[in-house]
Amino acid sequence: MASGQHVSAIKGAKVLMVGAGGIGCELLKTLALSGFQDIHIIDMDTIEVSNLNRQFLFRQSHVGLSKAKVARDAVLRFRPQISITPYHANVKDTNFNVDFFKQFSVVLNGLDNLDARRHVNRLCLAADVPLVESGTTGFLGQVTVHIKGQTECYECQPKPAPKTYPVCTITSTPSKFVHCIVWAKDLLFAKLFGDKNQDNDLNVRSNDAATSSDHSEDIFEHRKDEDIQQYANRIYDHVFGHNIQTALSNEETWKNRNRPRPIYVKDVLFDEPIQQNGNVDKSNDHLSSLSAMAYLDLKNPQDIWNLRENSRVFFAALKLFFSKRQKDIGNLTFDKDDPLAVEFVTAAANIRAASFDIPLHSLFEAKGIAGNIVHAVATTNAIIAGLIVIEAIKVLQNETKNCRMTYCLQHPSRKMLLMPVEPFEPNKYCYVCSETPLLLEVNTHRAKLRDLVEKIVTSKLGMSLPLITHGSSLLYEVGDDLEEDMVANYAANLEKVLSELPYAITGGTIITVEDLQQELVCNINIKHREEFDEENEPDGMVLHGWTPAPAAENSKDATDNNGASTSSTSKSAPDVIEDDDDLSILETGIETIPAGGQKRKLSDVSNPEPPVDEKRAKKIPMHPENDDDVIVMLEDGNDDISKTTQ
Repeated sequence: MASGQHVSAIKGAKVLMVGAGGIGCELLKTLALSGFQDIHIIDMDTIEVSNLNRQFLFRQSHVGLSKAKVARDAVLRFRPQISITPYHANVKDTNFNVDFFKQFSVVLNGLDNLDARRHVNRLCLAADVPLVESGTTGFLGQVTVHIKGQTECYECQPKPAPKTYPVCTITSTPSKFVHCIVWAKDLLFAKLFGDKNQDNDLNVRSNDAATSSDHSEDIFEHRKDEDIQQYANRIYDHVFGHNIQTALSNEETWKNRNRPRPIYVKDVLFDEPIQQNGNVDKSNDHLSSLSAMAYLDLKNPQDIWNLRENSRVFFAALKLFFSKRQKDIGNLTFDKDDPLAVEFVTAAANIRAASFDIPLHSLFEAKGIAGNIVHAVATTNAIIAGLIVIEAIKVLQNETKNCRMTYCLQHPSRKMLLMPVEPFEPNKYCYVCSETPLLLEVNTHRAKLRDLVEKIVTSKLGMSLPLITHGSSLLYEVGDDLEEDMVANYAANLEKVLSELPYAITGGTIITVEDLQQELVCNINIKHREEFDEENEPDGMVLHGWTPAPAAENSKDATDNNGASTSSTSKSAPDVIEDDDDLSILETGIETIPAGGQKRKLSDVSNPEPPVDEKRAKKIPMHPENDDDVIVMLEDGNDDISKTTQ
């Protein structure tokens, strides 16, 4: 039985939940059944069909409705006496500021992306409210506790950046199927169905742009008098034929590589008409009902289509987009839950793979790669939700010395599936909670203020409403209350080279970057540097002190298995990243838990600025992440744990 103090702490608490998805549904249920009386939920998402297999508070009739509101109604049916306040909104909205967070006893996170997690972490620090973080991926999970001044904050350890690929590899020399997926999803799909004015390398694939620009001008425009099939043929021949043929003209590129083969419509379909199953004009217009596979009577998504079948799917999907979703064209972005989009990207990626002699993949496999999917396990979510509540109760009773970071393992380690570890002290080199200055290497005579804002301030530092000052001079600010002349002035500054700003930013300059909503202030020391490696430093600037965890180096390339770890070290496991539907796996440094219950590193963390805290390094792994995070390290020799994530 719970003690009086225990019950009092629970009933008197005001709890904020952020996220009402996989973990969130389990967490809300557990909070309600544990006696919590005042719960607030923030979630911007609506319910999708794919949520129903594990987000048990939702039903088919709820599809399209607010997750936060439906979850509230479902729980109130069996706990009508408690108060649950839902917010169908983005936690980054300005309404959810520091004052809003100050009203809560504890904040419980069940988020699905790094940006929102960092935002909540900073608001909790500013409001001095304890935060309990969590994440799951497949059978793996974690719960961590973050208390200002007592434990490390969520950002004390670096998170790995999402895997990126050099543009030249994607557009010219793909060697893996994931390269073809990125090309089909981020270049071709975006060019055909998204903003046609965007710049990408689909039009010109020659070193001599002038020789091929005439050929490719307006190639993606659907002409008024052009039949859809004619348009599709023209696109097919251009991207799979002409572009490849143009690339072959650069002999230097193919000296040490296998030469690709151009593929044209006439070589694949032999003027064969696409046979359809029924009449497309009579098909259901609903997004989830449009399918090129159904159109062509292809039934098994785990079959690997041959080149001809992929070509037929390509044409059928494109035809369906233009005949049934014409109003969406120009505004579409790839969505892994859009069957037609997945079919188009799979077919296009496979055709490109065939050209470069890369093994073809099934629709099921391609969807996993394109959507960074790791299928969620409801039981893991339930376990993690229970652990969140346990840690929250400890926090509410001021028993912080008893708080633990707990890792849920897939295979027993020392006969344990749950591995508790003591929280760490704040990292004195953390720029978020310790306000340690950062160092930025940049060519101040070439880089613009816009580059600094987009590539560093918003992308890497995760600031939502940034303000940049040099001494007492304000160089840039974002806000709804700015006057027109100020907005115009800041917009003009964005286009200026750093060294040519009204108050020049040069080597040796110290700038201050501040986010008013997050109440975060960060100083950045500027170091001028002339040249950068385009392959390894594509941003043209390098930020130190923020450095993300490195990908595990492996001769076979860690990008196989859709980004899941392919390291030969069998004791490793992937990061944990909870998502409302599926999860994305990020590559990270690898660490293990030795027999003594503390963790030791196997790979070095490439952060040359702050020295490694030896005491901390012996305890636990970094928490790299993109969408959620956690490295769960096992002592046992569990072979290729990452396979379960695909």
